[in-house]
Amino acid sequence: MKNKFLKYISSVSFFIAVLSSCNDLDLAPTNKFTDLNYWTSTEKASAVLSMAYSQMFNANYFFANERLSDNLYEGRGNTNEKIITSGQADAALGRFANEWSDCYAGIKTCHTFLENVDRVPNMDESIKKRMKAEARFIRAFLYFRLTSHYGDVPLFDHNISLQEANTITRSPKADVLTFVRDELNAINVDLPRNGEYAEKDKGRITKGAAMTLLARTYLYENDWDNVALITSKIINGDYGSYELFPSYSELFLPANEYNNEVILDIGYTLNLRTWSEMYDAIPLSVGGRINACAPTQELVNDYVMKNGMGINEAGSGYDENDPYVNRDPRFEASIVYHGYQWKKGDGSLSTIYIKPGSSALAGVSNLDEYAGPGQNATATGYYVRKYFDPTAPEGIAAGLNLILMRYADVLLMYAEAKNELGEMSADIWNQTIKAIRQRAGFSDASSLNYPGTADMQNIIRRERRAELAFEGLRLFDIRRWQTIETVLNVTPHGAKFAANNTQYIELDKRQFDAERDYLFAVPQSQRDINKNLSQNTGY
Repeated sequence: MKNKFLKYISSVSFFIAVLSSCNDLDLAPTNKFTDLNYWTSTEKASAVLSMAYSQMFNANYFFANERLSDNLYEGRGNTNEKIITSGQADAALGRFANEWSDCYAGIKTCHTFLENVDRVPNMDESIKKRMKAEARFIRAFLYFRLTSHYGDVPLFDHNISLQEANTITRSPKADVLTFVRDELNAINVDLPRNGEYAEKDKGRITKGAAMTLLARTYLYENDWDNVALITSKIINGDYGSYELFPSYSELFLPANEYNNEVILDIGYTLNLRTWSEMYDAIPLSVGGRINACAPTQELVNDYVMKNGMGINEAGSGYDENDPYVNRDPRFEASIVYHGYQWKKGDGSLSTIYIKPGSSALAGVSNLDEYAGPGQNATATGYYVRKYFDPTAPEGIAAGLNLILMRYADVLLMYAEAKNELGEMSADIWNQTIKAIRQRAGFSDASSLNYPGTADMQNIIRRERRAELAFEGLRLFDIRRWQTIETVLNVTPHGAKFAANNTQYIELDKRQFDAERDYLFAVPQSQRDINKNLSQNTGY
């Protein structure tokens, strides 16, 4: 996608721009851009499909979803996500309106492509069939996004008129999921496997992506039979060849993009299409601007010890006065803590001083030290490392792809499904959790051996959190487990840097109303236009 797709996006931006209107569902194109004077070549059709790829998801939502979970805390400003997690959101909130409009804009692009691509003269039929399957995947992805956040949403499989857009009702979530699943099953036959694309087409949607999304639609509904069935087929190689990349930390580096663990990612490339969310997440001393969001102590506490034990388990070896020693290796790859050795792009190391008073003792700048709430530095005593692009220029305009689906998640879905079905075994453990931990760098037998009668549900859930931290999936996990009612109804914490480093930082209390907050509000701006759009409970 980096080489072939992105170059088309700017050239087609004017084309998509004319599709917007007051009602986000009525993005009706004019004849000027849908008659034969546009649809004259495969390259022009590809430009529209490339725009649909760019509208499928982006870095802003990728990290914003993490901020809606208990993994990250926002220490500055009053963002949409902070308003939501504080329990103060209403139907006029920008996040609710933007997610809705962005998804339907992407759906509109897919409809425009599907309804006009047959006009292209002399187009290779096999390419056309594959591109139609890609557009249908993106549309299914967007509808799944919508129904995951809003529940019932307007569902239509073609361009609709202004009158239809202003009178359409919300379709039941079950109907939306049926549509998504039917689409994914139908297009699977027309999509290539991951190894069948040419180099210039790497990043395009594959059979594996379609089936992983299908598994995810069942995962979010706790339909364990279907999750186990689909993920087992992915693991068996029915839809492509996937494997764990050898190094966890290097999995998220530009040099290793498009490896065989990646099932689907968002394509970026320096100078052409970039993202900069890490600018406000990394330490200031290594190029950060301010710290807008930081890992919570609750996330840090969930990383097990190298022996596989939780920090509160007897015999774990955890020392509260030296808390970052002998921890899950993924912790080091993901989170910056006091004393962290930050590896720069040139390979040199920089010590990060976060504990109050520590930098003065070391005779260095105190840019990164915790200084209390609302300051430029971290609000929690931690910074983010995972997804830092060491090749990014000053300002952290990164060209690093963001992974939406990867094989480790498939293994974790399979392990969870088999456990919930009462079918977990040593063989399944070895195929999933053990393999993931070995790749992460665990070597202690007690962390790798099948734990038998242990609390397997908790082990798997904690494993998902550590393996997939900052990848945008935690919000949907705690929703489907219904633990969100607990973990977002607390006062979150930061490191033990309060009261002269004797107490854990107490952050702003979060609020979650179980009667309301599982779903976003239908945007008030859309309900003002279309009185037939009902509202979710509590808004």
